[in-house]
Amino acid sequence: MSALNKKTVNTTAAPAAIGPYSQAVLVDRTMYISGQLGMDVSSGQLVEGGVTAQAKQALVNMGEILKAAGCDYTNVVKTTVLLADMSDFNSVNEVYKTFFSSNFPARAAYQVAALPRGGLVEIEAVAVLGPFSDS
Repeated sequence: MSALNKKTVNTTAAPAAIGPYSQAVLVDRTMYISGQLGMDVSSGQLVEGGVTAQAKQALVNMGEILKAAGCDYTNVVKTTVLLADMSDFNSVNEVYKTFFSSNFPARAAYQVAALPRGGLVEIEAVAVLGPFSDS
């Protein structure tokens, strides 16, 4: 069996990891993007404006990581949305659909007891690099 290619993906255009993990790991053509909080890259702090602003910033940060790997939101095949409060589900959906507007990725959403830095939402993703053909 041939060896798989594995490399980390990092960009200064998205907040640095706040622990011992990578922004993303690419294994052959599959990229695993670590959970993104709504953190401003320049300040390293959560953006103000509640869950809507944090969801938007988390997805912007994810977009920067996707761009660093040479792809975009259309390459995302799976996301997981972690919410501090499930009552924010609809608000996050309103933001989410501005980034994913067709051929939606598979998704799971969970309410969790707490998120790092007191975040209200965290979004992780799996993306596949390369062109797609619709079937």
